[in-house]
Amino acid sequence: MNVALALLWKDLLCEWRSRDRVVAMIVFSILVVVVFQFAWPDRSDEQTLALAPGVLWVIYLFAALLGIGRTFTAELENDAMTALALAPGTRGWIFAGKAAASLVLIGGVQALTAAVFALFFRVDLAPAIGALALVVGLADVAICSVGTLFSAMSVRSRFREVLLPVLLIPSLIPVLAAAVQASAAVIGGEKLTLAAVQPLIVIAGIYAVLGFLLFDPVLDD
Repeated sequence: MNVALALLWKDLLCEWRSRDRVVAMIVFSILVVVVFQFAWPDRSDEQTLALAPGVLWVIYLFAALLGIGRTFTAELENDAMTALALAPGTRGWIFAGKAAASLVLIGGVQALTAAVFALFFRVDLAPAIGALALVVGLADVAICSVGTLFSAMSVRSRFREVLLPVLLIPSLIPVLAAAVQASAAVIGGEKLTLAAVQPLIVIAGIYAVLGFLLFDPVLDD
């Protein structure tokens, strides 16, 4: 547990000093929002409200890919991956610390992106902010869990920039489908029910447990 907390603090502190991942994700998200704004055809408010969750989650997904792809970049320097593998305790806590750091960074970027998206598309997200935050948080647990695992698998590959999306996007299709459906419900004014978030809870739990258990052999490879 101490290893996870140490890695979480280290990653957040390094990101605070460099801000390379956060700035890249923020700029990318805002640019995609602007692109969608200009490419968006004239539609009624009801049609915009119906399509907004899907567009928002597309932006969230690709911004998260951009950030997760740099999860282990710092560890490539000076062969720090070897030192990371020698950390005491269960290696699953290394996974937990890395995934938690990505969760914090991606969650902050998503909050800012939601505000920009609501401003550009004139979608009022304020009434659904609590329920939407729960949906996004559960989906982010799944995204960061499987993303951290695949990032560790592909970080030593020459084609890691291509390999990571190829591995990650298919595994996130069920997450994306469940998140869009739940987000559409709460943005449309419906109450968030257990049935709506149950798929996200199950998927996030499975991905987190698998990532924790499988990180040891992945780090050895």
